[in-house]
Amino acid sequence: MSVESDAENLTLVQAVQDGLHTEMERDDDVLVMGEDVGKNGGVFRATEGLYDEFGENRVIDTPLAESGIVGTAIGMAAYGMRPVPEIQFMGFIYPAFDQIVSHAARLRTRSRGRYTCPMVIRAPYGGGIRAPEHHSESTEAMFVHQPGLKVVIPSTPYDTKGLLTSAIRSPDPVLFLEPKLIYRAFREEVPAESYEVPIGEAAVRREGSDISVYTWGAMTRPTLEAAENLASEGIDAEVVDLRTMSPLDEETIVESFEKTGRAAVVHEAPKTGGLGAEITATLQEESLLYQEAPVERITGFDTPFPLYALEDYYLPESARIEDGIRNAVEF
Repeated sequence: MSVESDAENLTLVQAVQDGLHTEMERDDDVLVMGEDVGKNGGVFRATEGLYDEFGENRVIDTPLAESGIVGTAIGMAAYGMRPVPEIQFMGFIYPAFDQIVSHAARLRTRSRGRYTCPMVIRAPYGGGIRAPEHHSESTEAMFVHQPGLKVVIPSTPYDTKGLLTSAIRSPDPVLFLEPKLIYRAFREEVPAESYEVPIGEAAVRREGSDISVYTWGAMTRPTLEAAENLASEGIDAEVVDLRTMSPLDEETIVESFEKTGRAAVVHEAPKTGGLGAEITATLQEESLLYQEAPVERITGFDTPFPLYALEDYYLPESARIEDGIRNAVEF
């Protein structure tokens, strides 16, 4: 990754704000809307400063009505604008589910290409911040199942700005999920100018030869930590950050597996019906003859996300990830 000399040292949430600002400055059709995104700057301050610079017609505070927010954005997108509606937490997105899957994702095919829906639905997702009920869900698999909808989850500030830029410029709807656990966990150099990170391309965060470990979002950091810890035991794990859930980068997934012959998937969503199962099926279909062990799934549990005391136990952390990787390597 090359970084220009005028790069800024940003957190992930600052990279969101920077990406929005850069695209709003570049394209007058880009606007932001949602609950408290304007004068208040958003619940996580991801839109801070945008209202003062771009005004109330492009940074729009909406009523607390997710279906109305997304439905309005769909109409704007169909007629040429590029709205970026924010849902305050992923757990609040379900009232807008019908708008997203029945209208936004289908508009291109329903109109036989006459209309597209260039909109980006932003939502903080995932656990680990001691939030109340409905604030910690990781239900990305529900949306990956919908044809016509792209699903993107960054794990670094650099990727966040670049992927958000690509999403805003996409002619089709994108669900952009931001791992709020790492909103302010670390900083990274992010170019001040506009740039794109392509949607649909995974990133190999760590090269390895013994096992391929696939992950995304906030789980990338503990997975890399686990891989470094296991190196002292002689286990060389390759860590692949998928970055885009839909479309999946099957080429990188399969290429890594054919090199190592073993795999594990780490995600904080519940195990049953999660994307770990889709990745496992892809490996079975595309590279079965390279497989030396069952694919290990290291995930959240098949329960509602717990509160406070059990939150750390629910989320995969480096020790549990290490155990799963060992199981696959020692099979």
